[in-house]
Amino acid sequence: MNRLTTSRGEFDLTRFPEDPRDPLRAWDAADEYLLRALDGIDGGPTDLSGTVVVLGDRWGALVTALADHRPVQVGDSFLGQEATLANLERNGVATDAVRLRTTRDAPPDRIDVLLIRVPKSLALLEDQLHRLAPHLHPGTVVIGAGMVTEIHTSTLKLFERILGPTRTSLAVRKARLIFCSPDPSLPPSTNPWPRSYALPTGIGAVSGLTVTNHAGIFCADRLDVGTRFFLRNLPQRRGREHVVDLGCGNGVTGLAAALTNSEAQVTFIDESYQALASAEATFRANVDASTTAAFLEADGMSDVPAGTVDLVLNNPPFHAHRATTDATAWRMFNGSRAALRRGGELWVVGNRHLGYHAKLRRLFGNCEVAASDPRFVVLRAVKR
Repeated sequence: MNRLTTSRGEFDLTRFPEDPRDPLRAWDAADEYLLRALDGIDGGPTDLSGTVVVLGDRWGALVTALADHRPVQVGDSFLGQEATLANLERNGVATDAVRLRTTRDAPPDRIDVLLIRVPKSLALLEDQLHRLAPHLHPGTVVIGAGMVTEIHTSTLKLFERILGPTRTSLAVRKARLIFCSPDPSLPPSTNPWPRSYALPTGIGAVSGLTVTNHAGIFCADRLDVGTRFFLRNLPQRRGREHVVDLGCGNGVTGLAAALTNSEAQVTFIDESYQALASAEATFRANVDASTTAAFLEADGMSDVPAGTVDLVLNNPPFHAHRATTDATAWRMFNGSRAALRRGGELWVVGNRHLGYHAKLRRLFGNCEVAASDPRFVVLRAVKR
């Protein structure tokens, strides 16, 4: 746990799920810079008496510090929302002091102050600026924040094109601010998200089908090579069983399982609301109307009852924002083992260099290579 010191007080904050071994903080210099800007770096303090919306607050640091103003937090991350609730409680703040909304929810009718933590995904920023723009007015204060490595010319052009005139601050501790003045005279532009494309041939049951991708999901414009390899080497199973597409992204892996085995009940799980929206749209567009599936926002398998799953299909991420880590994969593997029935199987695709086979052998007591090429491996572990 670390303490964020601001003019509004000191706040003990952690990421979610909390891990005492995690060296990463729940905020960075960009969050601190943004909070100082609200105090009046370039003049008087910002009037926060109206509707304050915070977009992309990764672990709830900003809304915890601004809780007295009843901000609206808009985010794509289930884990981010859970972190926000935990951090509010940790600091003795009522959880209803912050109104939580996802990137798929309708924004407030009127936004007086819009604070934006610039996301890693430029597409997600584009989509959200389009969704929020109609709710701004000429007096809306718009301030973006990010580390200098996160703010590019393309970032500023998005603000300019969708919202209005934009300028940046000097860099402080490798962080930078974006100041934007909404211009209602700008001609309206069309939000290009979601997008669809046809899958390639030669990848099994989903060959040639149409995928729908909402902004911000991994490889939103094309099928990534790891998933392509996984689809070519999925297990061919039959009969009534519960299959989980864990970290589902746009859901093509779970869709393939459903099409291969019409008796399977498939659950799609992701912590990204944009990903779940993509997975559901992709699924509905490619199956019979009577085919059912579950779509669950969660921290991995934490909400799946123990011993209820026959097959888990997983392409785990190895980045958390800009940090490279295997913490997410390790939680996914542990959660999968708990959720699987005896004899149930976890199938994982990953880059060779990540060494997932060692983790799976340690956890399951077994692991075999189901398929491999010079870059990727598909691994199979069985719960004994």
